[in-house]
Parts: sequence; C-alpha cells; structure tokens
Amino acid sequence: MGAPYTGTGRIGDSALAARLGRELSGQVLFDSASRGRYSTDASIYQIEPIGVVVPDNEADIARAIQIAADEGIPILPRGGGTSQCGQTVGEALIVDVSKNLAGVISLDKENRRVTVQPGIVLDQLNAYLKPHGLYFPVDVSTSSRATIGGMTANNSCGARSIRYGNMVDNVHAVDAILADGSKLHFGQLPDDFQAAHIPARYRDIATPLLDLGRREAAEITARFPEVQRRVGGYNIDALVPDVGSQNLAHLLVGSEGTLAFSTAIELDLAPIPSNKILGICHFPDFYAAMDATQHIVKLDPTAVELVDRTMIDLAREIEIFRPTIERFVRGAPAALLLVEFAGEDCDEQLTKMARLVELMGDLGFPGAVVEATDPGFQSAVWEVRKSGLNIMMSMKGDGKPISFIEDCAVRLEDLAEYTDRLTKVFHKHGTEGTWYAHASVGCLHVRPVVNLKDPDGAVKMRAMAEEAFEMVREYKGSHSGEHGDGLVRSEFHLPMFGQRMVDNFAEVKQILDPKGLFNPGKIVAPPKMDDRRLFRFKPDYRTEEFETGLDWSAWGGFGRAVEMCNNNGACRNLNLASVMCPSFKVTGDEAHLTRGRANLLRLGLSGQLGQDALHSEAMADALSLCVGCKGCKRECPVGVDMAAMKIEVQYQRTKRNGISLHDRLVAYLPRYAPWAARLAPLLNLRDQVPGLAWLSEKLFGFTARRPLPKWRRDVFAPNQNAFGPVDGPEVVLFADTFNATFETENLTAAIDVLTAAGRRVHIAQDPTNDRRLCCGRTYLSAGLVDQARAEMTRTVEALSPFIARGLPILGLEPSCLLTLRDELLSVLPGAASEALAKNAMLLEEYLAAEHAASRLELDLGTAGEVLLHGHCHQKAHQTMSTMTTTLALLPNVEATTVQSSCCGMAGAFGYGAETYETSQAMAEAALLPAVRAAASRTTLVANGTSCRQQIKHGSGREAVHIVRVLQKALK
Repeated sequence: MGAPYTGTGRIGDSALAARLGRELSGQVLFDSASRGRYSTDASIYQIEPIGVVVPDNEADIARAIQIAADEGIPILPRGGGTSQCGQTVGEALIVDVSKNLAGVISLDKENRRVTVQPGIVLDQLNAYLKPHGLYFPVDVSTSSRATIGGMTANNSCGARSIRYGNMVDNVHAVDAILADGSKLHFGQLPDDFQAAHIPARYRDIATPLLDLGRREAAEITARFPEVQRRVGGYNIDALVPDVGSQNLAHLLVGSEGTLAFSTAIELDLAPIPSNKILGICHFPDFYAAMDATQHIVKLDPTAVELVDRTMIDLAREIEIFRPTIERFVRGAPAALLLVEFAGEDCDEQLTKMARLVELMGDLGFPGAVVEATDPGFQSAVWEVRKSGLNIMMSMKGDGKPISFIEDCAVRLEDLAEYTDRLTKVFHKHGTEGTWYAHASVGCLHVRPVVNLKDPDGAVKMRAMAEEAFEMVREYKGSHSGEHGDGLVRSEFHLPMFGQRMVDNFAEVKQILDPKGLFNPGKIVAPPKMDDRRLFRFKPDYRTEEFETGLDWSAWGGFGRAVEMCNNNGACRNLNLASVMCPSFKVTGDEAHLTRGRANLLRLGLSGQLGQDALHSEAMADALSLCVGCKGCKRECPVGVDMAAMKIEVQYQRTKRNGISLHDRLVAYLPRYAPWAARLAPLLNLRDQVPGLAWLSEKLFGFTARRPLPKWRRDVFAPNQNAFGPVDGPEVVLFADTFNATFETENLTAAIDVLTAAGRRVHIAQDPTNDRRLCCGRTYLSAGLVDQARAEMTRTVEALSPFIARGLPILGLEPSCLLTLRDELLSVLPGAASEALAKNAMLLEEYLAAEHAASRLELDLGTAGEVLLHGHCHQKAHQTMSTMTTTLALLPNVEATTVQSSCCGMAGAFGYGAETYETSQAMAEAALLPAVRAAASRTTLVANGTSCRQQIKHGSGREAVHIVRVLQKALK
C-alpha cells in the first residue's frame, strides 16, 4: 500500500516568493492562477504546487535548489508537463526549464553526439540536426512538445525502440546539480575510478552505488524482467559489474527528477535513414494482429505499431485526421499494424516489404497490406498513430480512457493471450479498453474507459490495476514500460519487485538525495495511486451551471467542453508550420497556451480559484493574448476550441460589466461603417495630423504605432442586384463589411472573375432595409453574442431563398465567411443555419471545386511568382489547398506558401495598444522575414484583410486578395 499523502503547508508562501524574486533573475510565479496552471500534467492527478520558478539560466536553477534546501521545501524539475503518470505534479517548488533552457550546447558530428539543455524539444533538436544528416532516434509520439530533460527523466522509448532502444541506450552523459549544490558530470566510470582523477563528491556517490550493484547483482538479475521495455524503478542494473555499463548517467535516466537536477544532457545520434517504406497490415480480429506480431518482427522492421478499431473510428470523427484515415484504411478492420522498414538501400527495404506481403498471405490474410512509399503519405499515417492517446481522449462525456496500466510490457509470444485476458478483465468491470502503440516490443498502450468523477471509478481503477499487474507478473513482464512510474505506478513496485528491491531503490535515493529534496512521492515512498484527493476530479468536484451564450450541448455543457483538455500539450508545438498556439510561440509562457487557459477555465468553473473566477482579472489576462485563430479547434487532437471559449467568457463578462469604448468601436463597425465612410477625409486625419494617433490611443486604445485602415467614400454599393449572364450557373456573393468598406476593388474583382466564368452573380442583400448583411464576427470578438445572433438571424433570413435553391454563398474574407460555417451553428443553432453553413464557401473553394468537376472555364494569363500567406481560419478549416489549386489555374505560376502561424493582426488584436508588441512578434516569427526576402517581382497574396494590413505595416509591401490576381490574369 502507498504512503498517506501529506502537504507542506507552504503553498503560495509570500515570503518564499519574495526571497526567490530577490535572488533569481527568472520569473517567480506564486499567484493562484499560475499555481493552478502547473497543478496538472497529462495524468489523472492535480496537486497544487508551492509556487513556480521559470529560470533564466543554470545559475537560477542552482540558486533555487539552494533556497529550497534552506527553506526545507521540495523541488520539482519540469519540462513540457506532459507526463502521463503524475511525475511533474506535486506540492513542491516547480522549476520549469522549457522556456529559457532549451538550446543546443555543442555538436560533435564526427562522433555523432550532441549536448543540449534539458528544456529543448525533440522536434526542435531534430530540426537543428537535420542539415547534418543526423537525428535523435528516440522518437516519442509527443515529439512536438516532449523535452529532452523529460524524456531522460522518464526513460522514454518511442515507436522505433526495436531498432534504437530506450533513452538509457542513447544518453551518453548528464551534467546535474545535487541537493547539496554539487555540480557533477555523470557518465561512464573509468575502470579504476578510485585511482582516477575525479571530484571527491562524485567518488563519494559512486562508491556506495557500485557497492550496491555488486551486493545486489543476483537479486537484480532475478527480479528485473527480461523485456526491453522495463522502466520501473531506478536503473540499478547499470551498477552491476559485467552486466550494466557502469555509466552513472544511466542511473539518472528514468529517475523522474528524484535524484538530481539535470542541466546538460549528452546524447548519441544516428544517421537519418535515406529510405523508408510503410506497410499497413489489416486484420479482421484483434487477436490475430497480436499473434502475428511475433512473426513480423523477424523481418527486421524499424517499427511495428498497433492501431485498433476504436482509434480508427474516433480518428474518422476528427477533421484533421479524416482524409488520411480514408486513404489508408480499407474496409472495417478490427486492427492495423503499421510496419516500417528503413535503411540506406532502397531495394533492400522493398524486398522486406515483399516478404511482409508474403508473410501476411501465409498467415491467412492475402491482399491485406496497404503499401505507403510516398514520404508525405507515410508522415500523415504516422501523425495519426502519434496522436493515438489524444484521439482516444476525444471521447465526449465523463468516461475517458485513462492511464494507469497503459505501460505494461510482455514477451511477444505472450502478447495475444495477455491482451485477450486483460480485455476480459475490463468486461468484468463493465468497461472497454482502447489499444494502440508498440506491438514490436510487447508494450501496448491500453486505457480502460473510467469515469473518475464517480467514486466507483477509483475503485474500478485499482481493481483493474491489481489484476493487470498480477497477470504481468505471471508472464514475467514489466508493469512500467515507457511512461514511467510517477504517482500511478510507484506504489506497485513492492508487489512487482519485492521488498528487497524497493529497499534498494530507497538506498539509491538516500545516497544521492538524503533529505528527499527532489520530487518526493515518485518511485520511493509514494502515496496511494487511488487517493482521490490527488485527482484532477476530486471528491467535491463540481462545475458552475449558468446560461451560456453559445450552444455547448454537443459536449454536455460548457464545463465538459473545457474538461476535454487532457493536458497532452499538443498546443506547445513550436513548429511555425502549425497555427496553434501563436501566443505561446511568442511568449513561451504556460499562461498563454491553450492548455494553460483551459486549465484556468476548469479551475474557475469548479470554484477552485474562488468566487467569480470567470469574471476575474486573472481570467481576462489569460485570455487577453488569445487571437481567436481557431488553430486549436483543428490541431488540438481533442478539439479544444479556445476561440469559442473566449467568446463565451467575454459574453459572461460583458453581461455583468459592459464593454470598453475600444471594444464597442470594433464590435459595432458594421453598423457605423457606411456612415463613417461619408466622413472619410476627416477620419483619415488620425494618421496625418501629428498628435491625433497619440490621442486616439489614449481615448480609444488603438495603438499610435500603427495606422488604421483608410476610410473611403466609394464603398461597395452596386446599382444592380445581379451580374453576368441570366442563364448562367447562379452564385451569391456575400459582401463583408471589410471588403465593402475598405477594399471595394476586391468585390468588383470577384464579380469580374465569376462573370468571366459564365456565372450569374447575385449580391446578397437584406430585402427589408438598406443595411449590409453581417456575419456577426466583430460582435463575437467583443463577447456581444446577442447582437451577433441578431445579425446572423437577419443574414440567414435574407439568404434562405437562395439556399432553398441550392445556390452557393461565396465570400472573400475568411474570418467572415467561415463564421457562417462555424460560430453560426453555436450562436444560432437550427436547420436554417446548418443549411447556410453547408452552402457557404470561400471564392477559391468554389473555383477549385468547379475546376475539379470540369465545370469551370476561365481564360487566364500567367501571374509569375506568388508568395502565399494563409489566414488562420483558412488553415483551421483546411481550405488552404484550394488556394494553391486556384492559383494553379494560372499558366506557369510559381506559388510558394509561407510556413507560418498567425500573422499577428487577428482582426483588431494588432491595433490594440496593449497587444501591439505581441502582434509584431507573431509577424516577425516567420511571415515578415519571408515577405522581405521575396523578390520585388513576386506577387504577395493574402486573403485576410488583417493579414494584408500586417504585411503592409511590417514590410511596406502590398499584398492582394487572390481574386485580384485572377482578375489581372483575365484575358
């Protein structure tokens, strides 16, 4: 049984925070919102920390350790915070190295080694190594946010461990700080280390550790299972003479930050394989897939990964994965095995693939292999597999597939029987398990669906854990095969390894950390894994009920939608090709991350941040840099839609507090724009007369450092309701406020292009008055949901006659048109809105679809070189491919897409005095450098009006809507 959980009594200690603030140069975060954000990881647990330090450098780490020792409080190293077993939560001083200690220290290409800081993310490291033809081969599925420090602490493995092994096989040395402040280099010990020239403190540690290895050699051999995937406990087998490497760095690997604080990690690298091929093996039943694995591994694959039926079905429901699933899944298999072959010789890999096809036929499954030779196709398939956990967690409702026995590993000859027996255990407890991952090494990630809000959920969890681990012992397997021990499995070291081995682990802890400073309660002296006081959903967990502005019924309410965030950290992706999360990419702060915001919302809704937390300044601050890009809705594997959640919170706040003059001017732009246009010369003086921009910043909150869009009197006001041939295919053009007011030439160009294509173009108008139709976007940005609903109702009613005839509703501005496909359905749910959403298309979507159907005839000239920037909402709705397809209609066009996140303007965000700096930082991350590097002859294309404004302001160059390019190319 685990030890009872006890606290420190120092949570939020103001005197401690003040001392840290005086003596450290990094951030010191002791407020309740910050503590709440760091109280969870990707596990089922939630423990409020004492406080958080984000060090600037190694000196900050050393000083924080010294202060913690002086104050008698524990300290917890943390990287990406994506641990699944609770390793990175605890009542301790959390030290987050992911922001500022994330660089490469040195690269030794000749010996294929690199030394890095602990906070560097695996994908960032491999991006650095790629030009050198090298990579770090421990390829965990969370590579976009997994830090090397965290991977080292967990002894991570990855899909290709059958070829490359675990972290312990790939870590050469570690520099670390001990609890007493000693800074030591842990690595391979010399044969006669007692006579070697090494620091006395290092010798003092090494001597008793090697004594333990010699003394316990027989016990270690008897107790440690002979499977590759054993990461439970400490790696004391590294201390055994003639068995282990006697590399003390390997003892730190897998120690979960309980022994020392790593500051530099030296890794062994591998050459990037020149050729890869992927075979997707289909099986009619799960047992057959498990039984076949032992035969497939004999073909020398680099990976054999499982995808089960549940995962296939759930992935089909996720927009980002659906096209890939449809491409590589044939029929309705019960299970898939993804079998990869990789190496330098292409013919050799093709030969292995042929043998796989032959083997599947011999096993009774002829024609059951889909071969993927295209690298892009392979990457898409692997992306589905890498998102396995998050796909599973996309289940709506209180029951979730949870991590507690997901890491067991057994021999391949036992795999089929083990999985069959464990499935029966799940059925006995009235639930099902989802299976995926590392079939090649007998380590399948299985997660029974359990409702931990229900008191019976914890009871079921423990019962299933005990039965599963008993079964694993019977098969001489490992109960902890990749994700570590943490809070969820450390308790089971006693039944798995025996008392003597548990005592050995405690002895190691005593040698390196005698006062128990580092990350207590993990591996040694753990609490009970089912102590509900440690759960995210504690015994008294309840969420506040209130009338919402948006429809959250698909999730069972706003609270459950917020709870969809499982802290997997996909939003920490620093790759500029991903949209999510632009504010985090700039600040590196947990506060400005989709996960951080969702955590704060959940804590606020459940009363854990005090009364009226939803209306607090801390909540407003957390959402202040959310630009509403919708990247999270598409890229978050569980579909957390922070843009919609921000609208909901703003709606609740505006109902109580009203809105600022700045927000009112933004929100009501569609109402006053036609009148303001008449005063264009007067209003444009703001950016012409010295001092007026400064005054507008003080009065209205619009930054003086950026000009506002220029008003013009020639607004879009056509003198007829339709254009083009009367008998041509009919379309409806939705004239949004921005193009109709500030860039009327875009709407004129759209009419020219559509009529040139033989279309009859109707201009969408309100038949009851002269007011322009509106999507409601600006009102939603200020939380004015009721006003947006009124505008949407008017628009739906005006467009209904066209929709009834099946006419496409075409728009130019992505943020406006796509509102009719997205927010409309939650602001104004119903059949009429669904019909409009189905018919609403961006102009380029329509042209691409008509071209694909051979219904488009446009006589176009070339446009030369084009640099294309996509609006965030285009990316979120996966419409960017239609931009490139439409540009390809132009002969000899050379189009390149900027790999970037948000441009930073995001509607009015870039005009705000308080958000201008962040806006510019977002633009400078990728977009503006690419624009400046483009040749003067290159045409810049950006369909978002705010994107065009940002490009002009930041580079001095003009970008145009794609329709202007098409118009210019018309013959």
